[in-house]
Amino acid sequence: MAMRLGYVIDKKSCIGCHACAVACKVENNLPDGVWWNRILTEGGENRDTPKGTYPNLSMGNIAVSCQHCDNPACVKVCPVGATYKDEATGAVRQDYDKCIGCRMCMAACPYTGVRSFNWEEPVYAIGQDMGDVSVAKHQKHTVEKCTMCWHRLAQGLQPACIEVCPARVRYFGDFDDPDSEVSKLIREREYMQLLPDSGTSPSVYYLV
Repeated sequence: MAMRLGYVIDKKSCIGCHACAVACKVENNLPDGVWWNRILTEGGENRDTPKGTYPNLSMGNIAVSCQHCDNPACVKVCPVGATYKDEATGAVRQDYDKCIGCRMCMAACPYTGVRSFNWEEPVYAIGQDMGDVSVAKHQKHTVEKCTMCWHRLAQGLQPACIEVCPARVRYFGDFDDPDSEVSKLIREREYMQLLPDSGTSPSVYYLV
């Protein structure tokens, strides 16, 4: 049975610890300089700084990664089918072996910075692979992004970012199942989405 897997993130309760970003990097053996999941600060000009003047300060956090859109702009422009939507899960995936490095998907995606491009052979900080052995090998001249930890889904597990969140603000499930936790959350709580007018119908919802 087809699903529409996606995320709900409680933006109001996120503590900005970056545990999800680090877990993603390690689990997926990401090369130096590559982050598929980033925690951005809604505040001052620099990360983890508030806006305003003391004592009237405010700061928030927002986790940004591939939005795994239901109507992905990236899939429509890929000339070789390297960027594609998995019909069984709704996840937007990358096939590194097919990718020709044209970066059309990066240009079409309205969510700046959720993809990266390997200009050279990937380099790693500790000189050896980390994470799950099932992770696809990173390649030169290919586009990369969040995979929903596809290798973990195949084992019946949740994405690494979900399991490590100490504040338990990240949720993952099937939006096509009305009884799933994620479906209940967006029915019961006020939420926002990134660039809702882009027509991409993202599968990431932020509780506010």
